[in-house]
Amino acid sequence: MKLRTRLNLVVAGLSAAFVTVLIGAQIHAARDAVREDIEGSNTVASHFIGRLVEIYSEVGGPQMALQFLRQLGHIRANDIDLRTAAGAVLYRSPPATYKAGRYAPAWFAHLLAPETPQVSFLLRGGLRLVVKAEPSRAVLDAWDDLSRLAAAAVAMLIAVNVVAFWTIARLLRPFPVITDGLERIRDGDLHHRLPRLAGIEAHAIEEAFNRMAQAVEDKVRVERQARDAEARLEERREMASLADQRVDEERRLIAHELHDEFGQSVTAIRSLALAIASQGNLRDQATADIARMISDEAARLYDAMHGLIPRLAPLSLDTLGLAATLENLVRDWQRRNPQVELSLGQALPADLGPTVTLAVYRVVQEGLINALRHAHAKHIEIGVQADAERLVVTVVDDGAGLPAEWVRPGHFGLRGLAERVGALGGTFHVGAGPDHGTRLCAEIPMGAPA
Repeated sequence: MKLRTRLNLVVAGLSAAFVTVLIGAQIHAARDAVREDIEGSNTVASHFIGRLVEIYSEVGGPQMALQFLRQLGHIRANDIDLRTAAGAVLYRSPPATYKAGRYAPAWFAHLLAPETPQVSFLLRGGLRLVVKAEPSRAVLDAWDDLSRLAAAAVAMLIAVNVVAFWTIARLLRPFPVITDGLERIRDGDLHHRLPRLAGIEAHAIEEAFNRMAQAVEDKVRVERQARDAEARLEERREMASLADQRVDEERRLIAHELHDEFGQSVTAIRSLALAIASQGNLRDQATADIARMISDEAARLYDAMHGLIPRLAPLSLDTLGLAATLENLVRDWQRRNPQVELSLGQALPADLGPTVTLAVYRVVQEGLINALRHAHAKHIEIGVQADAERLVVTVVDDGAGLPAEWVRPGHFGLRGLAERVGALGGTFHVGAGPDHGTRLCAEIPMGAPA
């Protein structure tokens, strides 16, 4: 049932209840008034008229009493009969001329009329005077009053309900507009706004609705922008991951080319130069010196190439595995920096997969290079530990620490590690170490893509 119908029924019910109570009160008051009127009138009429008739009967006999009654005529609330001793009616008061021919409904007369007592007087000559209450006129007056009141009440009831229906309809007129606005917002029309609505309450709802719609529109726009930005970021991450994989492949290929082709070429050049320099019949000592210089330069080039290959791609990962490669890396840096104390502790599973293996190697490599070249550390601890859930790589040094601007654009080493570890679903953290140095930590889940 609609709210408008319920409100109209409530107003109509209250109005009808008020009219019913009013009519009930009027009937009760009319009943008391009729009874009091009849009782008082009957008492006065019986004593006064009865006494007069007795006097007339004593003075002039029955004829004078009969003449008196005929001259008296009808009394409003009483019927008067004069009867002989045998019961024959000598006189009966004439019918009322007041509202002649009209009577109240029987149920109403029964509801209001009191008991109709009668009083008898014995007169001279055996006559009997009977005075009886007759409430029909008083009841009819009460019925007419009640009818007028009921008509006025019904008219007022109709008028009140018409006004109430019109007022409720006017007050509820904005509700369909509000409902339509809510449905349009639900259907995705976030630009919809309610027009100005009449009424203080409706206007307040309109302003609240429009504020809500604006807030929802702003929130959806922000969320949409955030989703778009997240999608673009994810796309860029995927592209960066593919680019890293391609770069790693290219580095590995370049490292293999350097090791296989370029290394063999440099070795051949050195061998030829040594062969030229060692010929005993060589007359030109300058040529021999140049050959030795070529051999020495080829040796330096070979050493530099072997130092560059691990930076490009550690070929030993494919042959020796991660554990042995890390040991070789630490041993190599220890040989280059004998004044620095390096320690390595590792407990690795049998197979981590090439992607995770390379990521662990890069974390340790970057941590070592930063600690030795930039932080000037004297003691470096490296830990690579794995359990059933995660792999944890830590590099802790006692050096000068990282500069405050390391997170700014342009410092790609550590940021690249964070991206690499994040692509594997792990976390990368750089912070202060226990000895005012730097602590680098990477956690990679064991379920990361191989």
